[in-house]
Amino acid sequence: MIKGVGIDTIEVERVKKIVERGDSFAKKVLTPKEFEQYKKMKGKRQVEYLGGRFSIKESFSKAMGTGLGKTVGFQDIETLWDELGHPVTTSTKYDGRIFPSISHDNHEIVTFVVLEDPE
Repeated sequence: MIKGVGIDTIEVERVKKIVERGDSFAKKVLTPKEFEQYKKMKGKRQVEYLGGRFSIKESFSKAMGTGLGKTVGFQDIETLWDELGHPVTTSTKYDGRIFPSISHDNHEIVTFVVLEDPE
C-alpha cells in the first residue's frame, strides 16, 4: 500500500551558483557516500548530481509528510546507484520501500518519490 508521494523541482542555474561557491552546501546536504561520488564529477554533471540529491531529499520528506527539519534531515536520506545506474534511495527514518525518480534537462531538475508501507 502506498504511504505517500512527494515531488520537487529545482532550477539548474540556482544549483550551479551554489556549486560555484564551494563545497559547504554539498557537505551539509550530501551523506559521506554521496559526497564521495559528487567530488568525482565536474561541471554540469556535478550540478545535476547535487541538485538531484537535494531535490530527492525534499521529495522524500514531502512523501513522509514531515518536510525537512526536526523529523527528517538531509543525512537521513541517501541516494546512490545500483549496478545498472538506477537511483536507489534509503533512509534511516523509513523502513518501507522507496521508489525514487530523478530527471533533469538544461533548466530544471525534477524528482518524484513513492513510499510503500512496510508489510
